[in-house]
Amino acid sequence: MDAPMGGTPQSLTGLRVVDAEGAKVGVVQQVYRDDATDEPEWITVRTGLLGLKETFVPLAGARRAGDELHVPHTKGAMKAAPRIDAEGHLDPSEEERLYRHYGLLPPGPAGPTEPTEPTEPTEPPGTSG
Repeated sequence: MDAPMGGTPQSLTGLRVVDAEGAKVGVVQQVYRDDATDEPEWITVRTGLLGLKETFVPLAGARRAGDELHVPHTKGAMKAAPRIDAEGHLDPSEEERLYRHYGLLPPGPAGPTEPTEPTEPTEPPGTSG
């Protein structure tokens, strides 16, 4: 994950969230850490007309600029994110739904875990050597 630089995850709380188009979306409420790595992975952003909803937004690709957190997602994508209660812990199925919504791959091994043997080049059909 490409988490914002500097400070502790709690230092993200209260930052204004700015979307990919420069629109102000809301304010960071909570920071969620990855169970395996303990690294910050998700934030919740208070949105809605009265600021009563919290929406999960991935930190991958986010960058901090002063008192703002710029995320690579649009306000519309954030508003359309699956509604998940921001009460303590994301279970794997909830996290899977969020990753799918944002078009991201969950962190982890990016390919085969065992090395594969190189294959010999084959001749195209109809040729002989």
